[in-house]
Amino acid sequence: MTFSYTEFMQLLGLYFWPFVRLSGMLLMVPLFSGSYVSIRIRLFLAVFITLAVGPSLALPPPVDPFTWHGILLIVQQLGVGVAIGLIFAVVFQAFVIAGHLASMAMGLAMASMVDPATGVNTPIIGRYFTIIATLLFLLMNGHVLVFKAVIQSFETLPIGLHFFTQDSLEHIFNFGAQMFESGVAIALPLVTALLLVNVSFGVIARAAPALNIFAVGFPVTLLVGLIMLLFITPLVLPNLQLLLNAAIDLLSKLELTT
Repeated sequence: MTFSYTEFMQLLGLYFWPFVRLSGMLLMVPLFSGSYVSIRIRLFLAVFITLAVGPSLALPPPVDPFTWHGILLIVQQLGVGVAIGLIFAVVFQAFVIAGHLASMAMGLAMASMVDPATGVNTPIIGRYFTIIATLLFLLMNGHVLVFKAVIQSFETLPIGLHFFTQDSLEHIFNFGAQMFESGVAIALPLVTALLLVNVSFGVIARAAPALNIFAVGFPVTLLVGLIMLLFITPLVLPNLQLLLNAAIDLLSKLELTT
């Protein structure tokens, strides 16, 4: 049994192009893009998933990866994978924004710690929300949902030298607005309660100028903030589900140029 060059390129592309797209996705998607996950583990994970799903995919066009056409196709597949990972990364950044708003309202903006996923300092309340969102994400089998979305993308975004349409790029950019909306929605009850506390202290300071309002205000603000944190923590789950549904819906709307 012999293979022609075209058949060999198709068979090679059946595993090579999905590997490239999965590698691009693992560069951005939460949990797997953190510095605590080594590049070797990401490569092994991309290889294993490719070997598992490759036989179920349609044969791609015969493109030699070592030609200019193949290099452009590698860039295109990396771009598609990075875009998918970025969409899911936006979901978790909503909780970081909520943590920033809550920390500033509670006076804990300077209390920060290093985020192992990004390597930058984030407010401690933001890390609190991120950890809870990550645990809920794993309990919901969100990691399986991410890989399933990437595999289904080979049907809606087939392999070929095509790029995102203008409408698809607008959908991706506009999805960032939902990140800010969800972050504000999570932190809004806490920020509103602390605003009322600060207004109350302003009235007290006017009524009793001799009172050292700064010595009393910070502990009370921190205490009220911690109490409100108990009430807004249950908001993480419905907002996480809302953002994940929006991310999956966005992936179904993405289109490539013909």
